[in-house]
Amino acid sequence: MFFELQHTDKNTQARAGLITTDHGQIPTPIFMPVGTQGTVKAVDQAILKDKIDAKIILGNTYHLYLRPGLDILKGAGGLHQFINWDRPMLTDSGGFQVYSISDQRKITEDGVIFRSHIDGHKLLFTPENVMDTQRIIGADIIMAFDECTPYPSTREYATNSMHTTHRWLHRCIKRFEETEPIYGYNQQLFPIIQGSTFPDLRQQSTEYCLKHDTDGIAIGGLSVGEPHEDMYAISDQICQIIPKSKPRYLMGVGTPSNILECIHLGIDMFDCVMPTRNARNGMLFTKEGTINMKNKKWEDDYSSVDEELTPQYSKAYLKHLFKAKEYLGAQIASEHNLKFYLWLVGEARKHILNDTFVSWKNNMVKKLDQRL
Repeated sequence: MFFELQHTDKNTQARAGLITTDHGQIPTPIFMPVGTQGTVKAVDQAILKDKIDAKIILGNTYHLYLRPGLDILKGAGGLHQFINWDRPMLTDSGGFQVYSISDQRKITEDGVIFRSHIDGHKLLFTPENVMDTQRIIGADIIMAFDECTPYPSTREYATNSMHTTHRWLHRCIKRFEETEPIYGYNQQLFPIIQGSTFPDLRQQSTEYCLKHDTDGIAIGGLSVGEPHEDMYAISDQICQIIPKSKPRYLMGVGTPSNILECIHLGIDMFDCVMPTRNARNGMLFTKEGTINMKNKKWEDDYSSVDEELTPQYSKAYLKHLFKAKEYLGAQIASEHNLKFYLWLVGEARKHILNDTFVSWKNNMVKKLDQRL
């Protein structure tokens, strides 16, 4: 993988760059649609590629390990082949899913023992088998196995959790270097910075991860309930430490305004289930604010959902689809929201290259937080 920093906005730390992988190039800043189980919910791959123009999508190690399972994925030639996707792909390590089932797991030095949410059978994730699993899935960018520290967290817990993540990172890198890609193209490993909202722990974790000189770096343990101000402060702190030559990935973030504020601070890569999850519940993101399509006020509004991104459907029609519980409503809304997120980071990139990012961003954030 190669990262080229093309321009930094003269008034902020916002960056425009280009990541090159064996499956293609990714202009940054970028948003990655989340395809948890080999599918971005309610959106097929042809639409993702040809209409939404997603440059990279994300798969989930935990869910893919359970279904369809590693034998099926390996037999298909990896997840790219299995789902017919020829562009870049990233997989998370499963650490966040393990965090989210805290009542069903036990963390040990060896790894995490947990029970499948599908049938309850006991499983063990270790740094080594998570690396092996991501080799089989075959994503271009894979994540080290980490413990996602909950919020709020005591300093003692956050410290112990961070050091566990660091020891696991050492084992991940060892296993990664002992193995080879399975499908004939390169894979790159990103470590994950932890440390909760404690600045000195975040400093330690960033410095520890940088010692391993990987091609990129991820920031985990944010967007887990902490105030947005804390998210921004930690992101700003870490971006000041990470060398300019490395892409920075902020995991699980977030709202459109979160994304713009973090681009301002120097973040390059984002993912979140919000655009598709909210779409399935009738919430659309637009340049003027958010729309709840289930509200009665839209039932006789024949104006388009969005004149540029979704001109072919009216608000009244989408309101009808959600009221009638038609699957097409979720499909149209999901496609629209993903188009909007990709439009947003694309516009951010244009303004970074023109050194006009800050005024555009400030104006957009005011509108994005409005409920229409």
